[in-house]
Amino acid sequence: MSGYCTLLRTTLFIFLLCSASLSQAQDSSYVAQPSTSQVAITGNTLSEQPLLPEKMLFTQRVFWGPNGLLRVIHAAPLTSEGRQKEQKVRGFMLVAHQVTGYATLAGFVMQGILGAKLSHATGVEYNRLLSLQQTTLTMTNIAYGTTALLSLTAPPKIRTDRKATSGGLKLHGYLSLIHLTGFVATNILAQKATHDSAFRPYQPVAAFTTLAAFAPALIALKF
Repeated sequence: MSGYCTLLRTTLFIFLLCSASLSQAQDSSYVAQPSTSQVAITGNTLSEQPLLPEKMLFTQRVFWGPNGLLRVIHAAPLTSEGRQKEQKVRGFMLVAHQVTGYATLAGFVMQGILGAKLSHATGVEYNRLLSLQQTTLTMTNIAYGTTALLSLTAPPKIRTDRKATSGGLKLHGYLSLIHLTGFVATNILAQKATHDSAFRPYQPVAAFTTLAAFAPALIALKF
């Protein structure tokens, strides 16, 4: 069971790290194809209105791009009507992203508290706290992974707007890199601490550092 959990966590870490890196690259290089546009009437003239934004995350392109998985299997036709429906799905997923984010935040707080207590606990008390800490860690991992996936795989917006480049969203992105690093460190240190007591003092530090980046990242979405 321990080996399975370790494999699951490692797979999640690799996916998140790759997604974050590739997303940054795709943000600056991807341009929507000419075929992904519709003709709109503005006054007495015709103008092209793209169905997809010029920039998309790598994970969004995999599912929602012109040749994405959902387009290929005809689950989400790339039409004006289809894109309008996708915006409703996007709204729901981003609201869920914030909800699971707050659940993750609570998990990080609990991790920090339990980690601090574990660093001074011994005997039966240590075993009790360790069991509770491992359960909390698993639940926090699930919440964090769900939060990330909801954001990375939500349908892209119809067009690029000023809000997409707002300071709040940029700050959210920068802080995401910090709390992702802290998240990975917290898991590694928690695993190490079960076999070597020398790692115990560092696990709560990593957890609180992750919390210090994660909480402002959630707040930044409001701006």
